[in-house]
Amino acid sequence: MSEYVERCLPGVESLRAALDSLGYLADDGLATALFLALRLPQPLLLEGEAGVGKTEAAKAVAAILGSPLIRLQCYDGLDAAEALYEWNYPRQLLGIRLAESRYEQLSEADLFSEEYLLRRPVLAALTHPGPAPAVLLIDEIDRADDDFEAFLLEVLAEAAVTIPEIGTIRAAVPPVVLLTSNRTRDLHDALKRRCLYHWIDYPDTERIVEIVRRRVPGTSRELAVAVSAAVRRLRALEVQKAPGVAETIDWTSALNLLGVPRLDAEIAGRTLGSLLKYREDQELVRERGLDWLVAGRQL
Repeated sequence: MSEYVERCLPGVESLRAALDSLGYLADDGLATALFLALRLPQPLLLEGEAGVGKTEAAKAVAAILGSPLIRLQCYDGLDAAEALYEWNYPRQLLGIRLAESRYEQLSEADLFSEEYLLRRPVLAALTHPGPAPAVLLIDEIDRADDDFEAFLLEVLAEAAVTIPEIGTIRAAVPPVVLLTSNRTRDLHDALKRRCLYHWIDYPDTERIVEIVRRRVPGTSRELAVAVSAAVRRLRALEVQKAPGVAETIDWTSALNLLGVPRLDAEIAGRTLGSLLKYREDQELVRERGLDWLVAGRQL
């Protein structure tokens, strides 16, 4: 456990207060999971629908620690080289030519030294000098494949990676590791066993109102309540992509920018693109009725 983290965050309530000061409202379960991830330390897997605040949690933790947030965005086909390191081949060639001009010889160890290493997110987090640990966000791990999960096992278990030309590099200050998943597929048990786990659910209406008013200053309670209720109705429909917290904030920001004092069917129809990103979803809502969306009644 980092003494720096212990001084910054002596307890769960201190972490929750720090998150609250940044406008990130965490419930008891999430605050506790983040605290344990920081203080044990142990990687934390955050699962939940897209837009419920998983990535924002990592950003908030980095801000609290005053640490860099190093983000690895996962995708199908991501391999270890893109996540870990690459060799700076142009610089190596330049080094060879420079040595030749001086009639010097470079050994393989000279060419494959840390001087020529390009650190990608995982290695950058492991070699961060501290004193505060870097925050390594492995975002949407469910989009990567099984081979990439296998590569992560060494990192999560040992805070270390092995580079054949150099050897094993261990973190002097182990990073805080947060993984996120939208649960588009199940992750392997071997990965989960190395992590703490927390599911972030969509917040209840009152919490959404509070989040919206924090993130969009100047929003009236009346508008925030109306937006929150409308989004709750949308989430009950069989849409392709249910709006999350992020879309709710975007919609409120758009309404505020337009100077809308209260939500009505006309303005909801004009700004539906801030909330729903599929044409079919918008058509479904229009068929159900915009009056139903804003007032909960079918006209």
